[in-house]
Amino acid sequence: MKSEDLKTVRRFVKEELGGDTQVDVLADKPLLLYEKFRDTGLANWWLPEEIGGRGLSLEDSVEVVNEIAYGDAGVAFTLFISILGTSMVQLYGSDELKARYLAPMVARGSCCATLGSERNAGSELNKIETVAVREGDNLIVTGEKFFSTNSDFADFLIVVARAADDPDVYIVILVPRETPGIEIVKRWDLIGLRASHTYQVNLDHCSVPAANQLAGSGLRLLEIGLNTSRILIAATAIGIARRIRDHCMSYAKNKPFRGGTLLDSPVFAQRLGHMEMQIDVMKSHCLKAARDYDKIMGEPDAATVFARLGTLRSALTAKMFCGQAGWDVASVGSEMFGGLGYTNETPIEKLLRDIRYVSIVEGGDDVLRELIFSRYVIPVPRRS
Repeated sequence: MKSEDLKTVRRFVKEELGGDTQVDVLADKPLLLYEKFRDTGLANWWLPEEIGGRGLSLEDSVEVVNEIAYGDAGVAFTLFISILGTSMVQLYGSDELKARYLAPMVARGSCCATLGSERNAGSELNKIETVAVREGDNLIVTGEKFFSTNSDFADFLIVVARAADDPDVYIVILVPRETPGIEIVKRWDLIGLRASHTYQVNLDHCSVPAANQLAGSGLRLLEIGLNTSRILIAATAIGIARRIRDHCMSYAKNKPFRGGTLLDSPVFAQRLGHMEMQIDVMKSHCLKAARDYDKIMGEPDAATVFARLGTLRSALTAKMFCGQAGWDVASVGSEMFGGLGYTNETPIEKLLRDIRYVSIVEGGDDVLRELIFSRYVIPVPRRS
């Protein structure tokens, strides 16, 4: 990653996200700062160079997301979550799909959305009820998706559905946003990440060309795409934790305590030292997970390798560890402010709300624990 790119990101964070509450709102439309980020030329920074993108690696992306999340995790989430859908198209879409839908995202700095979760299925995606019916050269998609970020203003939707002619088969379909039958049911009022926009979406007989189907098993493709977004969700926890650490330091410098300041307290020093250790390990593990992903992406048969592996262990553990360590940092940080840490008077309450999402979205910790057990604990040959 070029140092100029990282400087650009940090400048954006300083100029647009310097305050702690200015983006903590449930705005009707995406904030103007997203357009300003497009002006930096770094929107969708991970899209490959062969279609005009910057081609930054996932390891680079951890650094970018860490910096943006320091300013606001909701903004970071909005800016990177398209990677979930684009990575599936990049690996398993036809050349025509890539040219028609990914290349314009580079030019416009726009986004896509992924529609997987449903009310009744929850984390059990094999119980999804959205169906796709083949009619001639088209697929007709019908169903309701529960949580999907950026759907209302996305260029296209990546929809996971069940094949109507075989309920045991799942497919992934690219549905252009302007397709008739797409209805935004509501926008969710999230506790944190309030600068992001997450929707409930209804699909009513949406007709798209059958060629818009990606190659491979739908649930497997979603697993593969989730590797990228889970690692970057973990990276947001690093930025939030760093911001909490810095607020604690600023507060301690001016907080009177036993004839000096809180900064002189050995207990405070130990707490901050522990925070720094957690932040360092969080970042190291995120970078390691990203390198694991990048190594496979660099292979000529990356799509085949990913199809065999599915979920990467390091992606799961990075998300779990960063969510848990980040929550510990936020909890300790709020305690350091005493009673003020339980009010809206300090930025800690927002940061605590924001970091909670890391252990919830795209698989809660209990879901991921079970997945790690079934994939990596039981199969002895995979232990390492």
